[in-house]
Amino acid sequence: MLEWLQQADDIWQYLGLFILAILPWIDIFVVVPLGILWGLSPVVVSIVGFAGNFLMIVLLALFFRQLAAWRQRRRERKGITAPTKRETRARQIWERYGIPGLSIVAPILLGTDLAALLALSFGSSRMRVVVWMGVSLVIWTVILALGSVYGFGYMKWI
Repeated sequence: MLEWLQQADDIWQYLGLFILAILPWIDIFVVVPLGILWGLSPVVVSIVGFAGNFLMIVLLALFFRQLAAWRQRRRERKGITAPTKRETRARQIWERYGIPGLSIVAPILLGTDLAALLALSFGSSRMRVVVWMGVSLVIWTVILALGSVYGFGYMKWI
């Protein structure tokens, strides 16, 4: 799919990047560098990546109760009672630094989607999760775009 997407017209590439950004576990850490590597506009790639990832955060916040109930039923069926290592690490960060700290480090450690779900399950309000995850996404999108542009630009000279 990525090969077809890379060879498609710009509008289809941007749409494909948007869809990739919406998918769980594919964050701006993949989408932004990939789009810039394809030679697309870094500004548009950043906006598209941010918008797709942020849309997923908003949807998770809106449907958190249904997702939490489904997840609990699934864990019970599998016999899982203890939290995973990721959940334990996220809980430690959340208890120490709150939602701002979790949202800033989450894209590196967990992914924004999982971090948003965990923050909601820890008792954070939907609005706080959406706002702080949005702030985090803006920061990381800018860092990734700048790093990709200047990093790939530097590699062309080698």
